[in-house]
Amino acid sequence: MKVAIVGYGMAGARIARELGRRGVDVTVFGAEPSAAYNRILLSSMIAGKQTEAEIALPVPPDHVELRLGEAVESVDLDAKTVDGTPFDKLVLATGAEAFVPPVPGLDPLPTGAYVLRTVEDARSILDEAANRASAVVLGGGLLGLEAARGLAGRGMDVTVVHSGGHLMDRQLDSLGARVLADAYAELGVASVTDARTVRIVHGDDGLTLVLADGRTVTGQLMVVSCGIKPNVDLARAMGLETGRGVVIDDRCRTSHPDVFAVGDCAEHRGGTYGLVGPAWEQADVVTDLLSGVNPDAAYEGSRLVTRLKAAGIDLAAMGEVDGDEVVSFADPRRGTYARLVIDAEGRLAGAVMLGDNPMVGQVVQLFDTGDPVPHDRRTLLMGRPGESVSVAPETPASMPDEVVVCRCNNVTKGELRAAFAGGARTPQALSDATQASTGCGTCAEDVAGLCKWLAGTVAGLGRAAEQLDEVSA
Repeated sequence: MKVAIVGYGMAGARIARELGRRGVDVTVFGAEPSAAYNRILLSSMIAGKQTEAEIALPVPPDHVELRLGEAVESVDLDAKTVDGTPFDKLVLATGAEAFVPPVPGLDPLPTGAYVLRTVEDARSILDEAANRASAVVLGGGLLGLEAARGLAGRGMDVTVVHSGGHLMDRQLDSLGARVLADAYAELGVASVTDARTVRIVHGDDGLTLVLADGRTVTGQLMVVSCGIKPNVDLARAMGLETGRGVVIDDRCRTSHPDVFAVGDCAEHRGGTYGLVGPAWEQADVVTDLLSGVNPDAAYEGSRLVTRLKAAGIDLAAMGEVDGDEVVSFADPRRGTYARLVIDAEGRLAGAVMLGDNPMVGQVVQLFDTGDPVPHDRRTLLMGRPGESVSVAPETPASMPDEVVVCRCNNVTKGELRAAFAGGARTPQALSDATQASTGCGTCAEDVAGLCKWLAGTVAGLGRAAEQLDEVSA
């Protein structure tokens, strides 16, 4: 069977690599000339935490044909060809493009203004930032805040301008957003919210955002981070059903039985995600189906946990912002905020964990598993286990094997333990063997901690065996 993949981003690269490992004949078309890279770590490039080489994704086996720098122009579904190349099954992983709001002065992007969607965008921003002292970020969502923190870390004066009532308004309540804004302010990032930009003026001192209420914000560099727009033009030209994205069923099939779609371009059950976790879950379903490993593989949706990757800021947000029962704790002076949303059955429907809180792992675990939360909610809010020892901060030894360590790749402690036993004895080796920490990267410390614990366990067993030998002798 010949499989063609259109798109060599994070989802397309994963399918190409895994199908290639299973011996499937694969051809990949990538519009970008560069090899696949971890797009969600572009903000880490801006921050100087990782290099371009360090965010590269693993390459597929040699027999997988990579046709980079080739934007697909036509797909003939009757002849089953992509730009003349035959296929039996086709996977659309065309991703999304940055959304630029229809603000006068932004179309086309003026000199000094950039989006952050590709590695080329990151290079351009870094080149510009080297000669600029101030920046304005249009958009106070996840990516905008990560970019803002990265630029501030380079010594720039940064202001985030957000049209919503508070930062990250899709994930946070107003109090949590206020604590986050204060924490950002201490790191040199100012924020202006409830701010509708009506035009952009290009002047000698940089780019000025003119707001609806008459205020102005100026920066020598601008990053536009206002969301994404799924790339569906090719799918529409093929006659596939589309909404906001390419409509797929629970097997990730489009309206054509031999065409699948995954990642940012896909619309499942009326929604799009725009996050790596769901994209890779969909990619795994398609890989299992096309390779025949699991003919019953299905994608039923994702439970999302958003992690903010910004130096000095620890934030995890998940699920609903409001619900049947809400309990919270705030310590703004220390940049700490915790909020739990609990449904009528006593299960975690959503949460926000901002700042240093030892219970974040347990909160994410409860959200994933759907287990009931402790009767004493304080055990999760403030990291004080008290009488509910079952939710005490876990050590590697106490963590059950089924606990998911890497959510992006759905890697459990048990799978990491098995990889270690199979010879993967360093964090990098564990990552290579399981793909853990190759997504958003926030679990890298957890993987390293588990590796250290496993190494200590092996060493302890070795010493015990030596002592037993001595006694036997």
